[in-house]
Amino acid sequence: MATFNELYKKLVSQTVNNSEINDFEKDYIDQYDNNQLDCLLNPEKHPPVWHVGECSCSPEQQAKCVECCPFDAIKPLSEGGIEISAEKCVGCSLCIDNCKGKNLIASHDIIPALRAVRNNPGLSYALVAPAFLGQFSKEVTPGKLRTALKQIGFDGMVEVSLFADILTLKESLEFNQNISKETDYQLTSCCCPIWIAMIRKIYNSLMPHVPGSVSPMIASGRTIKHLHPDAMTVFIGPCIAKKSEAKEPDLVGAIDYVLTFKEIKDIFDALEIDPSKLEESDKDHSSRAGRIYARTGGVSEAVKLTAERLNPEHSISIRTQQADGIPACKAMINELIAGNINANFYEGMGCVGGCVGGPKSIIDRSSGRQNVNEYGDSAAYPTPIDNPYVIELLHRLGFDTVESLLEDSEIFTRHF
Repeated sequence: MATFNELYKKLVSQTVNNSEINDFEKDYIDQYDNNQLDCLLNPEKHPPVWHVGECSCSPEQQAKCVECCPFDAIKPLSEGGIEISAEKCVGCSLCIDNCKGKNLIASHDIIPALRAVRNNPGLSYALVAPAFLGQFSKEVTPGKLRTALKQIGFDGMVEVSLFADILTLKESLEFNQNISKETDYQLTSCCCPIWIAMIRKIYNSLMPHVPGSVSPMIASGRTIKHLHPDAMTVFIGPCIAKKSEAKEPDLVGAIDYVLTFKEIKDIFDALEIDPSKLEESDKDHSSRAGRIYARTGGVSEAVKLTAERLNPEHSISIRTQQADGIPACKAMINELIAGNINANFYEGMGCVGGCVGGPKSIIDRSSGRQNVNEYGDSAAYPTPIDNPYVIELLHRLGFDTVESLLEDSEIFTRHF
């Protein structure tokens, strides 16, 4: 029987060439594993991490796979092997890293996503995470990536950093409103679904310290659908966990599909698109604050600068502390629970290095961090409050003042 990678490449090739999947199923179904075929054609039915192939690991090794999941999403089967819960799996990728048999892989959503984009009668938008700089080579500018995505079938590209700007404003306002004494503290970052899931599912007693904000990904999807109700939204980033976040009951509908940088590269390769050789189509409007969300410390820095810009007379100054990677995040939270409070603004990122260290990044995290910093330094505006495009967008969405972001909003507020 053919391997999963052979099946995946054949399906991607047929999809980019507009071949009918039904014909493929009819002609080749006997050559491939039915479960693998169903995962690729219907990824929405499965968790963000797939178990493919036969598990030949010892019971002891299987026990380690079960134990490595911080969200109890893996359980052993009596007949051997393991099962991953679609309800509990967050997509943190720890199990993928620890699987000795290499039978665990991230969800591949190209086939339904690409077909939906091409068949969508309305507008289709690619929403690109702030970590995209340099992922497809140093020569691929934001404008060239926008052109490449249009060749795939998208009508436009939106940099999610613009919505990181808006969420920075919201969290800065919340800090200035909620932190009134030295013992108060706020937990962020709304942008990392692993960090939020850890607090919600493992350290739920700390939830009162988490502002009710959606992530920039969800904010961008909701905004586009507010302005263009028939639009299709596809988020593109380095993160597996975003696939799980998009399906959460209170967030579902904002993002239609989530693709990783590696999945987009697979599409470029199949279509023989070299983004570095394409023309510019540059329309970005984000500030430095929104652009640096992609690396550890970026959210803290952005919120600190913005809060001070909004209210320089606030009696309590921001003292930040960050952790990246699940073990470090757990250690920081345990210190908090033990009463060792050394800051009033805590930022957690599930991946080492932040989003630039995501499991589906194409380049190493140190290069990604450098690229993000350089892009941030090139921004025309230092903070969201200085960015006229942020203010203009808020007005289009019905926010008369920046302070109105503190009000309950269908676009930017989350009810945990």
